Amino acid sequence: MYLGEFNTLYALRKASCGIFLWETGSDRDVLLPNKYVPVGLKLDDTVDVFLYRDSEDRIVATTITPKILLHQFATLEVKEVTTIGAFLDWGLEKDLFLPFVEQVTRVKKGDKVTVFLYLDERTDRLVASANVRDFAEENTTLKEGEEVDLLVDQESDLGFQVIINNKYIGLLFANEVFQPLSKGGRVKGFIKNIREDGKIDVSLQKQGYGQISDSQGLLLKKLQENEGVLYLTDKSDPDLIVQRMQMSKKVFKKAVGALYKQRKIKIESDRIVLIQK
Repeated sequence: MYLGEFNTLYALRKASCGIFLWETGSDRDVLLPNKYVPVGLKLDDTVDVFLYRDSEDRIVATTITPKILLHQFATLEVKEVTTIGAFLDWGLEKDLFLPFVEQVTRVKKGDKVTVFLYLDERTDRLVASANVRDFAEENTTLKEGEEVDLLVDQESDLGFQVIINNKYIGLLFANEVFQPLSKGGRVKGFIKNIREDGKIDVSLQKQGYGQISDSQGLLLKKLQENEGVLYLTDKSDPDLIVQRMQMSKKVFKKAVGALYKQRKIKIESDRIVLIQK
């Protein structure tokens, strides 16, 4: 049985407080409290449960999926700060411990902090760490242009630090962000550049022709949603284009040009019009 993960266990015996679960070959059982017992669960049935330690340091089971699993990253809210560290809301009854030694800067109640969940081998307890760089992996598999999952982390003058595919750290430059982002948000992105020093740049848009193709599709969709007319042109204010189209003016102009050449739109002095067929 593994703490911090989902385990498939057998229903071993009933008690007034719940059902005790067991794994073949294990020398211990764990309690699944009554409020988490699935309707219809019978002895010898299997059930998928998450294992963690309760407030009395006992290993217990739950069918609730927490906001973070072992060896994963997530952004969690600080519920309480005590003399020994902070406690984070991860969706379970007992809050997740973030020791002072695992904090990059001191957190306070209500803060959102991106952490990695690991098992402290000395205490056999699940612990959060905000030292995300200590747990990020070195890239060995990512390729430029590859679609990836991004967890938005810290914002800086350069842009946003992101966690890529729950493994790697990357940078999303501010001048390439055309949609609202917030710490803890999860979005799709693309590997833009892998530098010689191993650092990774990402983008929210495909690069090259793929970016233009996607932008054409978005432009056509916007036209269809607005009865075939968009009051935007390549002379429009760049900020207005970003606000309405979630793309840069440069990409917008390329998409307009491509659709015009395909005779899918016509361009007027103050608008773009969809050519109906």
